[in-house]
Amino acid sequence: MKFAVIVFPGSNCDADMYHAIKDSLGEDVEYVPHTASSLEGFDGVLLPGGFSYGDYLRSGAIARFSNVMPEVIRAAEAGKPVLGVCNGFQILLEAGLLPGAMRRNDSLKFICKPTILKVENANTQFTNAYTEGETIQIPVAHGEGNYYCDERTLSELKDNNRIVFTYDGENPNGSVSDIAGIINEQGNVLGMMPHPERAADSLLGSKDGLKLFQSIVKSWRESNAVNA
Repeated sequence: MKFAVIVFPGSNCDADMYHAIKDSLGEDVEYVPHTASSLEGFDGVLLPGGFSYGDYLRSGAIARFSNVMPEVIRAAEAGKPVLGVCNGFQILLEAGLLPGAMRRNDSLKFICKPTILKVENANTQFTNAYTEGETIQIPVAHGEGNYYCDERTLSELKDNNRIVFTYDGENPNGSVSDIAGIINEQGNVLGMMPHPERAADSLLGSKDGLKLFQSIVKSWRESNAVNA
């Protein structure tokens, strides 16, 4: 499987994502600049964390108009797995690939620490290596991770099992219903604030994030075996 790590001006977790895929997962991966006009040849798309375009206007608001984003949207519409982490999640929200918006953390402070997540839905291509209700340790690092949506959207997310991860115990940012990660209706686009790429090696304190990437590869291989 071949992954694209999209690099925006201000991305700072692109190297973390790259090495999680290459060294911990053992799959093919390439950096793709925000100026790219094609994602041909890639099987999965990863939008890393950071401060794209300095978070001017709103986090992710300018990156949403980068040259590469129509290709990211096209990949999502084609059913390819698209993962947005932290700033990547914010970009997916701004692009309309996921519902809702991000607000400043309740504390109005940048938060960087390990968090405990609960796997709410283990029946997705991002979570099939986990078990339902499993708790995992994944770090967060953000100033605007307070996920918000209206009551109708929240009901839709809950009714369709689209809330993939929630904060278990302490909610670090005030996000509605303790939401830490959601998927789109088709189930191939995941946005999450915690950083699984920073929990892909025991040297980092946790390998719980590696299962997320393993899940993507497992689903991709099974899908391609069926379609072969």
